[in-house]
Amino acid sequence: MPIDLWLVFIAVSLLPAVSPGPAVMLAISNTLRFGRNATLASAAGNATGLVILGYAVALGFGALMAASAVAFTVLKVIGAAYLIFIGLKIWRDKSAFHVEDGVLIARKSPRKLFLEALLVSVTNPKAILVITALFPQFMRADGIDLTEISVLSFTYAALCFANHAAIAYAGGHMRRFLTSAKRMLWVRRITGTLFVGFGAALAAASR
Repeated sequence: MPIDLWLVFIAVSLLPAVSPGPAVMLAISNTLRFGRNATLASAAGNATGLVILGYAVALGFGALMAASAVAFTVLKVIGAAYLIFIGLKIWRDKSAFHVEDGVLIARKSPRKLFLEALLVSVTNPKAILVITALFPQFMRADGIDLTEISVLSFTYAALCFANHAAIAYAGGHMRRFLTSAKRMLWVRRITGTLFVGFGAALAAASR
């Protein structure tokens, strides 16, 4: 891929990479609940999922989703159910975002955080839409070039990872905001509601 085309891809990918969505909300949630290292583990899971989606597009995933109602519905139901599950769990968990002596105690292993973010990533309607719509504009029309799709996939994944890392390193400021129990309650409710909303929007989505 020519360097000038790659730079254009980075420029047009920045906004989708940093815009709010299920993966960004998960990064914020993990930062508030578990701290910086936990968010970096989930950011790695999210980036891995984006690379998987990038290769899936190259192998015809986008065309399959457009053509097959069954495939689209299965992915939609799995993604919607998982997002709603996360939202309800955050809403009901009174210990979510709990700050004790200025330190958050991790209650999930890096492996669980990685796998949770990976599943959110590969079923993320925002990520699927962006990759399916954006990547083909920068791919060769005369066939699949795995080197090209690798550059696109890893570049977009790296941009998203950088965004999640920035959220992780901003955790100290966010935790100071949560010294108020009332703020903590509202952040938990808003975050849980957003996840349920993302799930409901995905469930209602049409091709």
